[in-house]
Amino acid sequence: MGLQDRLRHRPGELSGGEQQRVALARALFLSPRLLLGDEPTGNLDTKTGRAIHDLFFELNRELGMTLLLVTHNDELAGRAFRKLRMVDGRIQEQG
Repeated sequence: MGLQDRLRHRPGELSGGEQQRVALARALFLSPRLLLGDEPTGNLDTKTGRAIHDLFFELNRELGMTLLLVTHNDELAGRAFRKLRMVDGRIQEQG
């Protein structure tokens, strides 16, 4: 997660993006079968966000972890195996 140099910092001393990466690390620690993410990389810079996207899909491929991600990030959504979109309160399958 790239937080080695922040190990001894308190939560209030971390940026929003750093706090988000800590939350992701905590969520992944026990290798859950299902990972739920609501804008999981929304506070991260582009490079770090892409690295986390790569990690998500690696976990899916190698561990069979199911990902359920809610995002406005078209790049992340474009990599998903199955896509659903909510329009006017209705869920639509995307091709």
